[in-house]
Amino acid sequence: MIVSWNTTNNCNMYCRHCYREAGARLSDELNTIEGLKLIGQIALAGFKIMIFSGGEPLLRDDIYTLVAGAKERGLRPVLGSNGTLITGTVAGRLKESGAAAIGISLDSMDPANHDKFRATPGAWQAAVDGMRACREVSLPFQIHTTVMEWNLSEIEQLTDFAVECGAVGHHIFFLVPTGRAVNIEAESLQAAQYETLLRQLMRKLAEVNIDLKPTCAPQFMRIAAQMGVKTRFNKGCLAGISYCIISPSGIVQPCAYLNIPAGDVRKRPFDEIWRTAAIFHDLRAEEYQGGCGQCDYKKVCGGCRARAYYYYGDYLAEEPLCLYRQTLSTDLTSVR
Repeated sequence: MIVSWNTTNNCNMYCRHCYREAGARLSDELNTIEGLKLIGQIALAGFKIMIFSGGEPLLRDDIYTLVAGAKERGLRPVLGSNGTLITGTVAGRLKESGAAAIGISLDSMDPANHDKFRATPGAWQAAVDGMRACREVSLPFQIHTTVMEWNLSEIEQLTDFAVECGAVGHHIFFLVPTGRAVNIEAESLQAAQYETLLRQLMRKLAEVNIDLKPTCAPQFMRIAAQMGVKTRFNKGCLAGISYCIISPSGIVQPCAYLNIPAGDVRKRPFDEIWRTAAIFHDLRAEEYQGGCGQCDYKKVCGGCRARAYYYYGDYLAEEPLCLYRQTLSTDLTSVR
């Protein structure tokens, strides 16, 4: 099980797609003592992997203390970062604190396009320098890419770059219109583009020796099954089932993009929220509506619950950007 804690809203960038609308630090963010208490409750709930994200988690002065605290509680601490603040010293301190890996954002092979998307001049080079710093201290890192229409043709190149620069994985994030991303919804992929790219990625998976994972595109599990591709995953959408996220202020929700509160860790222990919240029970019941409810791949895919909520106002509605339906006569295995 995986939990992500947005440790701060503070960020040195102003990315166009940020679901958290990060920028300035919030006045009510969990402090060090509250954070360590939360980590203990996360371990008690049975989670194994803890992601420290943001905003930019490296802007928290106590991030090394928090990472060490997670390690001490038997969790596997990893970070999600824009990579621009990772110097050799920072990478070394993270490794010494117990960090197991770090995800670094890179959205294009063209530095100018990456910098524009991240609204920060020099961001591409700083991120690549951060990867180099991680490699030099043997801190595993992976590349995170948000796919849009403008960088769709670069995704496999970015995977190749990840291999070349020593990354252990390449995770491709499919946009869900949340936060600032609602302003660029028109630039996101459509259903046919999703289908084509996911098939490309499943083929690419057999060609590379790193972890290659689509994120927020749970239909990759259906496509993998159709193509006879084996993956290490059991379920597409994990929201509320084996994954959740916690805001800088301690609000728990099923995923970063499904902005419905399940509870407040300042009022109830996290492990209690995880066990009893009504929205988590709904998601675990998997009683989906429409095409998702009738789909042959319901149990392994699940559809994107956040995308269903955005487009239909119902987190149990069908996935709006999936081509497959049980009643379709078209053989989608022929899609290339």
